[in-house]
Amino acid sequence: MTTDRDQILLWIEEERDEIVALLQRLVRARSPNPPGDTLAAAAIVRERLDAEALPYRIIDPNPVMPNFVGTFDGGLKGRHLVLNGHIDVFPVASDHGWSRDPWSGDIVDGKLYGRGAADMKPGTTASIVTYALLHRLRDRLKGRLTLTAVSDEETFGPWGARWLMDHEPEVLGDCCLNGEPSGPNTIRFGEKGPLWLRFTVRAPGAHGAYTHTGSATLTATRLIGELERLEDLPVDLPHNVMAAIDEASAAADVAMGQGAGAIVGKVTLNVGLLNGGVKVNMIPSECTFEADIRLPPGMSRERVMAEVERMVGNHPGVEVEETGCNLPSYCDPYGEMVGILQANVQALAGHKPTPIVGLGGTDARLWRYRNIPAYVYGVYPHGMGSHDEHVDIEEFLHVVRTHALSAYDYLMAS
Repeated sequence: MTTDRDQILLWIEEERDEIVALLQRLVRARSPNPPGDTLAAAAIVRERLDAEALPYRIIDPNPVMPNFVGTFDGGLKGRHLVLNGHIDVFPVASDHGWSRDPWSGDIVDGKLYGRGAADMKPGTTASIVTYALLHRLRDRLKGRLTLTAVSDEETFGPWGARWLMDHEPEVLGDCCLNGEPSGPNTIRFGEKGPLWLRFTVRAPGAHGAYTHTGSATLTATRLIGELERLEDLPVDLPHNVMAAIDEASAAADVAMGQGAGAIVGKVTLNVGLLNGGVKVNMIPSECTFEADIRLPPGMSRERVMAEVERMVGNHPGVEVEETGCNLPSYCDPYGEMVGILQANVQALAGHKPTPIVGLGGTDARLWRYRNIPAYVYGVYPHGMGSHDEHVDIEEFLHVVRTHALSAYDYLMAS
């Protein structure tokens, strides 16, 4: 007897070429943000949803950044699961470093190349396919399933998921499943939050030989050295969350690069912009730098800002301005969806993914801010935000299978 789970896997196998072609078309549809125009990619999403006669609405507070929201109810009462993905991608600064056209969607040796091929058009495709397949089973399904395929994630979502969370209660649900690149060996239950600060340092300025007058650039470098000590600030987390972070160090290294596990639970500092001076033999009278400070779960903005302001107070002539902040977020590292994902990955791929906290941000945080558990399971971030971004096609199809089965299992367990 063929079960619904068997049928889901059979459909994915029968339609694998069509699923890969959908991802390829999405990658070829340019949707860099900034500037944020996702209309070409949105047309492909709309075509796929229409071909399956799926229910959806287009919500576009910014007319060139449409969002798709689709919902259907199963034949039986139950819980509400939300699928979330985005269709905008990082811009391509230049073709330098790319071995092929970054918008080609070329498939070479089982890998699909192009901007968005990891972040996150595979995950969004997995959400669309999951929504379509479970819609075919809706009469036997419990609960409600909602698809959110949004724009504007790369600039923190004022016209995308953030807009939907504030204006469309349909998208809240009881749990969220997201396909951002995470690596199939991990499940992200939380993420660090960026705190962006701009520092302006002023000094009298003088001829380059008159160093006794003070230098804005030297003051800036000394302050940057002090800011590095922010990583020593202690964090305050529930025991089970801290235990999960500690246990996931090796898995974090695999998913995000060697050394990632050591910084997941710490404040980190990146000085992304530094400007000062006019001429080599003039002492600069002004220097500005912008810092990206990442807050781990358990660290408040207020605690870090108090320490930053203390450090700034040691250097007359320095001003600091906050230019952006998204707070860290986390949910239960051992929640029900984690167990469902782990069981499916174990059955499909023979390994058990580890719950971790991600270094970068995703829209999943918006659900966690509302105390709704939100989990991320996706492909490896090969070339994400860099060059030769790509995805292994078999790995992508594994993520599709995992999302479809896990969404089914979550709803049917209600």
